[in-house]
Amino acid sequence: MKKREDYISWDEYFMGIALLSAQRSKDPNTQVGACVVNQDNKIVSVGYNGMPLGVSDDDFPWAREGDYLETKYPYVCHAELNAILNNPGMSLKDCSIYVPLFPCNECCKAIIQSGIRKVVYLSDKYAETEGIIASKRMMNAAEVCYEQLKTDLEELTISYRVEDV
Repeated sequence: MKKREDYISWDEYFMGIALLSAQRSKDPNTQVGACVVNQDNKIVSVGYNGMPLGVSDDDFPWAREGDYLETKYPYVCHAELNAILNNPGMSLKDCSIYVPLFPCNECCKAIIQSGIRKVVYLSDKYAETEGIIASKRMMNAAEVCYEQLKTDLEELTISYRVEDV
């Protein structure tokens, strides 16, 4: 008997972990996850966009528009930053980070400072914004590689039915 040939690639696997992590986000509009992986294909950390520890996601706003202090923007930690901060103390030097959306300029600074050397993303839908332009300038200057994940997968289904295992 030969091995199964329809298994997912490492990149698809780690992006899948990032997408699964995003499902923990309470944000009603945008759910983003992140998965940090070392050079041995070991997961070092994960994160998703949400409120900082000790800040109740029931007591702070989730709005996208309105007075700044009444929106989510001054309060929510992005998935990339959470993944970096959730790391239990392992070195992030030369790691890769998998994210559904290209990182903003603030997360880009944390990525560079942490030693992460590669960003793998699915979507760059905000490519024309100043924040993403700044991110790419900084990554280019710091020689952090970034690449869009190319995959034929459109979806990956996870089943909790025991009979499917």
